[in-house]
Amino acid sequence: MTPDEFRKQGAALIEWIARYMEDVESYPVKSRLAPGDVRAALPAHPPETGEPFEAMMADVDRIIMPGITHWQSPAFHAYFPCNASGPGILGELLSAGLGVQGMLWATSPACTELEIHVLDWCADMLGLPDAFRSTSTGGGVIQDSASSATLCAILAARERAGKGGLVAYTSTQGHSSVQKGARIAGIEHVRLIDVDATYAMRPDALEAAIAADLAQGLRPFFVSATVGTTSSNAMDPLPGIGAVARAHGMWMHVDGAMSGTAAVCPEFRWILDGMERADSFCFNPHKWMFTNFDCDCFWVADRNALVSALGILPEYLKTGAGEVLDLRDWQVPLGRRFRSLKLWFVIRHYGVEGIRHHIREHVRLTQEFADWAQAHPDWEVLAPHPLNLVCIAHRDGDDATRRILERVNASGRMYVSHTVLDGRYAIRMCIGQTHTTRDHVVRAWEQLSGTAGA
Repeated sequence: MTPDEFRKQGAALIEWIARYMEDVESYPVKSRLAPGDVRAALPAHPPETGEPFEAMMADVDRIIMPGITHWQSPAFHAYFPCNASGPGILGELLSAGLGVQGMLWATSPACTELEIHVLDWCADMLGLPDAFRSTSTGGGVIQDSASSATLCAILAARERAGKGGLVAYTSTQGHSSVQKGARIAGIEHVRLIDVDATYAMRPDALEAAIAADLAQGLRPFFVSATVGTTSSNAMDPLPGIGAVARAHGMWMHVDGAMSGTAAVCPEFRWILDGMERADSFCFNPHKWMFTNFDCDCFWVADRNALVSALGILPEYLKTGAGEVLDLRDWQVPLGRRFRSLKLWFVIRHYGVEGIRHHIREHVRLTQEFADWAQAHPDWEVLAPHPLNLVCIAHRDGDDATRRILERVNASGRMYVSHTVLDGRYAIRMCIGQTHTTRDHVVRAWEQLSGTAGA
């Protein structure tokens, strides 16, 4: 593709994306295809000769779009958001155009230094302890996901603890990435700690589990606390968990994948009370900070522990560059994309106050939605809802709640997901998509409450 052809087709593609952003509400939010439908529409063999770009885009419309669940729809209320925005998309495009492989500082100094600097910006925005800044003993790096961040934290903790009889802990509501990361790291023992009435980890239950493991000759080394669990948005008590971790010399990781963004607002910064006892922390700007996937911000208080676990220096990577940070030593893979460009663009486009505005509005709308459910005789709220997720259930029972979810999702006008809390089937209503307004939330409630009588 010549530069002139790229210019022509690139302009057409930008127009296609802009039109999609304008029209996304017109699509069914959840794809209606059956398994195998997309593959059945594709040729059995690759083309022998090249095809025009127009033919590729025609097949995007014909084959790909019917198989898309539209995460960027303002009526997407399922799971947690996976947001995009104009500046984030343009930053991703610039990263692709530059084609940087930022494994070492020397392979593109701007890739490394912008990332370090933007992560320091984010540490300031969230009010993280000084130890997490690059100017102190720690620093931040962009991972692809919170799952990778958790794995890196486990590996660093294992490096510090040594091998043999190690035990990791998280709550029964903690993310599955803790168990998966432990498996990858060769950790045989993972304990799921009981939660309290708010679905938050109980520090006393953690202490009891540790005592039992010590009595068996095992070695507690890692605990993952969650700020905003996936199931119900529960907030683990960081001060209590941190005190237990400190008493036993354990690494404490804090997973704030979705809810961590809320700490940009001073009034929500209480969710990170106790962070001074944490060894690592992560959150996903690709969830609630309008930065398209993939972008997880991961910090450690002691970068030497992380580099010691992940750093290997063969001769062909020695550059003699001096005192620099090579971020390939802060992650599992060697290769690194220039992800910080899109995060940099988003922060500069919105500004801190602009990000705060949208977070506050999403929280306000969630509380209003919860009030409607609590006031309705047929509905109840099953868990605390401090931020932008509320779990509701119909009083007629699990089957009624499940039927309502299936009906509204089949309608194509909105998309919600479910969980189970204390044995009860619940609808999770998450309000955090970039373009969601009060009108979308009102329509969502009307569909849910109206469907109850259908």
